[in-house]
Amino acid sequence: MRVHVVSDVHGNAKDLARAGDGADALVCLGDLVLFLDYDDHSRGIFPQLFGEANADRIVALRTARRFEEARAFARDLWAELAKQGVERGEAVESAVRAQYAELFAAFPAPTYATYGNVDIPALWPEYARPGTTVLDGQRVEIGGRVFGFVGGGLPSPMRTPYEIPEEEYAAKVEALGEVDVLCSHIPPDVPELTYDTVARRFERGSGALLEAIHRVRPRYALFGHVHQPLARRMRIGATECVNVGHFASSGRPWALEW
Repeated sequence: MRVHVVSDVHGNAKDLARAGDGADALVCLGDLVLFLDYDDHSRGIFPQLFGEANADRIVALRTARRFEEARAFARDLWAELAKQGVERGEAVESAVRAQYAELFAAFPAPTYATYGNVDIPALWPEYARPGTTVLDGQRVEIGGRVFGFVGGGLPSPMRTPYEIPEEEYAAKVEALGEVDVLCSHIPPDVPELTYDTVARRFERGSGALLEAIHRVRPRYALFGHVHQPLARRMRIGATECVNVGHFASSGRPWALEW
């Protein structure tokens, strides 16, 4: 059995269409939407609406962890668009819908997917086609192994669309019970797995995921979210923890075989 796993697709529909080649199934750990590409500031919804120069500015503010200034800057940009009759929610949803239409069409069958922190779960039912199973706080058997899925992220200064309270996130983890493969968008709360070496900051990891790894002892814990982690994989007890990679830039899935 061979399963390919991707995370942090961020608009890379071209490579996503080939991500399942040679595999029995594809697993997607979320972040389909590209709001702003930190490597190429010309790509994404933000520069589409506000231009590359403004994207340069907001990336610089966020990278410097000047989050309040970044939010104020963004508010001013949206206010200018509002004067032109552009409503924020409608503009973002329209751009997200265009990306989802292309990305969901690229999924092979079968695909098992959960949400990332920048995704908008309410829109997924409109685009998930037969052969794509969306799971969040749920389990599925693939090739005789039980995979558990936990979508979304935890509250952060970035205030991305699908951040949920820690208690709610922990309840989803608890609902999974015994699993062979624990799949999530964010990593367990371990410094080596949550630190981004390029952004030079710690991303949010989940203590509930770490507790489940100690308690349930799955064979694998798979995740993404941290684009350039200090450690891409490490063992915690009996569990191999693996950051499956930043698919938007690599275009390559991570393979799990048994």
